Amino acid sequence: MIDYPQIRPEIIAIGPIRVRWYGLMYVLGFLTTYYLAPRLPKAKAIGLTSERMQDLIVYLAVGLVVGARLGFLIFYQYDNWSFYLNHPIEIIATWHGGMSFHGGFIGSVLAGWIYCRRTGLPFWGVGDCVAVTAPIGLGLGRLGNFINGELYGRPSTVPWAMIFPDGGPVPRHPSQIYEALGEGALLFAILWWMSRRPRENGTLVMAFLFFYGAIRFVLEFFREPDENLGFLWGHWTMGQVLCTAMMVVAAFLYLQRRMRRTLSVDVRK
Repeated sequence: MIDYPQIRPEIIAIGPIRVRWYGLMYVLGFLTTYYLAPRLPKAKAIGLTSERMQDLIVYLAVGLVVGARLGFLIFYQYDNWSFYLNHPIEIIATWHGGMSFHGGFIGSVLAGWIYCRRTGLPFWGVGDCVAVTAPIGLGLGRLGNFINGELYGRPSTVPWAMIFPDGGPVPRHPSQIYEALGEGALLFAILWWMSRRPRENGTLVMAFLFFYGAIRFVLEFFREPDENLGFLWGHWTMGQVLCTAMMVVAAFLYLQRRMRRTLSVDVRK
């Protein structure tokens, strides 16, 4: 067993002003996207400049935060809505924790679509550029979860298991580290490699949907289910249900594109 490193969640705490590691990870993730995305070959081809990326980041940040919070309430608190209706301020109380990746993803997609509609940039091309760099932010976010001691893993006897402050006296998988490596480093390596060759707009978005869903689905077997939900249908977690939906959407988009391409060839004949 490895001792859990006791890292203060706050970097700076001066009176009511608190800068937390988790929030810093969000900022670093967006800065990475701002720096790397415009330098991708596809970004140059579609006209996604650093100036336009700066405006897009604002849209994505708002969409991410709003979507992540609403996603948490819809996907993970659906049995507790009466509490939020009686305490509406808690709906926006992100400082109490409670953010959903899947909700944040949906919010970011909608915000990106609005931005592309306003600027005339190709939605799927812009999505490809953002998708390549997004895993860096995801990996950093999981490190923030680890520092906060939240979203810890299931009980385990592996040599690197840890006792988390809020996880009871039982050693557990450091599943946040697994996710940082899988959803972050591994997913980034796959998408970065794919981005090196010219590909049809939307290909990297579909790859992100499928590979994130597959990686997260597997890693959910090491992560403790949400306390208020537990397991669904005997052995699935809510995360696995949502990741399955992501993979289904990716497969649907891929098959739809192949059918459209086949029909186009037939028409030409």
